[in-house]
Amino acid sequence: MPCFVPGDESIRLFAVRDPVWKHIRLTQEFLDITRTEPFMRLYRIRQLGPTEYVYPGATHTRASHSFGVYAAARKLLETLCEQGASEWITPKGARSFLAAALLHDLGHFPFTHSLKELPLEDHETLTAKLVVCEPLRTLIAQAGADPDMSASIIDLSGAYGSQAASVPDQETVFFRNLLSGVLDPDKLDYLNRDAYFCGVPYGIQDIDFILSQVHPDPEKGIVLDSRGILSVENILFSKYLMYRSVYWHRQVRIATAMMKKTLHAALSASIISPEELYPLDDTSLYSLIDSRSFPEQVLARDIRMRSFYRVVGEFRPGFDELAATELEHLAVRTEIENRLAEAFTLWTGVRFTAVDVLLDIPERISFESDLYISDEKRIFTASSTVFSESVISRFTESLRILRVAVNPQKADALERTADLPEKLAKCIGLYYTEMQD
Repeated sequence: MPCFVPGDESIRLFAVRDPVWKHIRLTQEFLDITRTEPFMRLYRIRQLGPTEYVYPGATHTRASHSFGVYAAARKLLETLCEQGASEWITPKGARSFLAAALLHDLGHFPFTHSLKELPLEDHETLTAKLVVCEPLRTLIAQAGADPDMSASIIDLSGAYGSQAASVPDQETVFFRNLLSGVLDPDKLDYLNRDAYFCGVPYGIQDIDFILSQVHPDPEKGIVLDSRGILSVENILFSKYLMYRSVYWHRQVRIATAMMKKTLHAALSASIISPEELYPLDDTSLYSLIDSRSFPEQVLARDIRMRSFYRVVGEFRPGFDELAATELEHLAVRTEIENRLAEAFTLWTGVRFTAVDVLLDIPERISFESDLYISDEKRIFTASSTVFSESVISRFTESLRILRVAVNPQKADALERTADLPEKLAKCIGLYYTEMQD
């Protein structure tokens, strides 16, 4: 069976010009999808949140990224169909996959991942809700796709769409593996796009060569020829470098932690409800915070003024891995911030409140590496690569730095404290022990 993708059978295609993919071609029906309010909201959300304060060029939006993921997905799909995937891919399934790629970030929160640890619904679930409801449901169907299948490809929980409360069919599983994996369209776009707009060379990938080395597999999604191992190594190292230099840059981490502290306080005190946050964009998020009255809202103002909290201590999680694991929980960090404020007041004679103190530790991230190498008949980490599981583990752990930051107006007094790093480390460890007793 021939594998059609949107536009193959259409007389007229519309081109969206893009700095990464040059020309992204869509049918009128797919273009109509991008003109709905749920998609237009993505134009008002920065892809990298506060990163623009460090890399001024990083003003690209989740809308441009979504177009890019669609372009990468289409390119990947065409490559796989040429190699036999059309045996199990239907035209409607192909379009459903492309709709999922285009709309995969609809439910994403503003301010990058600053809301990830808060008690909110996953953005994939919110996306699936939007996909199966009007106006998108009708427009997706008019584009020759199945909105329920698109929702099932995006949201692995299966809470929405045709696969809800049932085992997904083979085609849906295939497309899920394509949309989320080592060589998924999301990663192929964001590494290149973010590097381009930040002006750094780390994320650039040779997409055409990567695609020339992949082959379709109905169960695994894609498998790789050993000649493509270098491409996967480049992606893994690029992701590491982008996290180290861009995504988890010290000031970016502090800015996102300031927003997280603001919203955690507002949600905990029921000053803001989760439902109020879901439809927001970057501007309306600040407006909502400004419309309420609570001590932590000053942090949002400071972010806009680029008055970031000053880092006064940095520690690798290895200094106390158990304590570092506990500190991944916002409630634990909040309690320790309160107690640190008391200690800082005692050490300096300057009054510190909990609002003046910030603890930040990045979440554990995954470096997907379970790609199957077809001619070596083993997974990537067991193949002829230097990226063993232990190497990848060291990469991820090296990125996780626990930081203590404080109000810049009070930082000088604290930095004059003798033996500050030792006192901070001891203080955090002692408070952790005390909280467990």
